Amino acid sequence: MNGPDPAAPAGPPSEVDKLRRRVEALSRKRDEADARLHDLLSCLLPLDDLLADTRRRAGVLHEARSALEATSAAIALSEQIEAAHLMLRGEFARHDVRPMEVVGRAVDPAEMYVVGTEGRLSVPDGTVLRERLAGFRLGTSILRPAQVVVAVPGTARQAEPAPAEDVPDSVAAEVAPADGGRSQPRRTTRSQRRLSHKSPAWRGRRSRRSRRA
Repeated sequence: MNGPDPAAPAGPPSEVDKLRRRVEALSRKRDEADARLHDLLSCLLPLDDLLADTRRRAGVLHEARSALEATSAAIALSEQIEAAHLMLRGEFARHDVRPMEVVGRAVDPAEMYVVGTEGRLSVPDGTVLRERLAGFRLGTSILRPAQVVVAVPGTARQAEPAPAEDVPDSVAAEVAPADGGRSQPRRTTRSQRRLSHKSPAWRGRRSRRSRRA
């Protein structure tokens, strides 16, 4: 009795075989996603413990009864916040999530949103001066764009004129406007105004009228 030839090529997979393979592939992907999620949540548990202790330290700072106690509690709280931030960034790095380094670079619309500008003379136009919100990458893709403030031509701060009430009268009377317009009239004192009303010519006319009468 002759059996099937083992060297004979197998026929094309049936629709049932294709469906079974798709189900198996989806099942593997689901198991991998569940494992990554479980791993991520397990790594966040120590961060939750650290934040709970940070909250306790904040309460100690609030209840401090002396400057020494407040200073000590503030230092401990600052160290705790720094440790929590470093722990979170470490978990980000372990999952290939890294912050963008954008300060000093030319603005890139594909990675950054410009949320503000600042005049600078010594920095090229369009250079990122600082971040308002940090951007992150997941591998080579953008997880969140950075929100940045960029340089534009001009000075960092424009000089503003002092309020009128803050300028002394002696200075305000002598200073001319910067645009070349007419200066403000010189202010006079009350005694000067009285003298101007009683000029010698006016008094002379009055004396002649009195003699004619």
